[in-house]
Amino acid sequence: MGVVDQWRAIERGLPDNWADARLLLRIADPAQADRAAALLAPLNAGRVSEGLRFYCARRGSGPLPELMARLLGRLDAERIEGRVELVGSGEAEPPPAPVARRSLAETWDAEVEALPPDWSDVYGELELSSTDYLDRAALLIAPLNPARYGGKPGFRFRCARRFGYGASPGMVRRCLERLDEEGITGEVRILRSLADTQPVATQGPVWYVGGRSV
Repeated sequence: MGVVDQWRAIERGLPDNWADARLLLRIADPAQADRAAALLAPLNAGRVSEGLRFYCARRGSGPLPELMARLLGRLDAERIEGRVELVGSGEAEPPPAPVARRSLAETWDAEVEALPPDWSDVYGELELSSTDYLDRAALLIAPLNPARYGGKPGFRFRCARRFGYGASPGMVRRCLERLDEEGITGEVRILRSLADTQPVATQGPVWYVGGRSV
């Protein structure tokens, strides 16, 4: 059996998630060792007393299996005989578990949960994952009276718990659910909040951001 076929048999016996293989080629005729080393030079084959040691890797950390097979084929073409042995192999690290992404509505729930029990008003921000979502998102969250800001693809809005300016917490959540239902992704966060405000001859508190009321 030629050295290429020996390698193919070894490769078939490796586990499905193998990452690299370390091999030893025992040359049948020691007089052909120098020629074999020259043919396998791209593998950085090293001379040892038993023969030649080299390795391959399925991904970019070393010579690919296809390259090694081509180079071993050169030995077969020049009738250099030997025995290919597997010295060791490594397995690929399992891919990281996907991180579950919270929906916008769930994120809003968590943001509200972190507020003090007597919160009354918040100034929120919805940052979209893509500018492609802007027009559709603006329509779906229109009840929040969303306002564009800065250069980010998103909107800011107000929410009032009991009275005053802004949509109710339930309306904010429903609007975010609409985005979730259409696969519109992003991040929602609370930028500012007030607690225990009282409407003394006003319709509610006003924030000034960048020199203008919001």
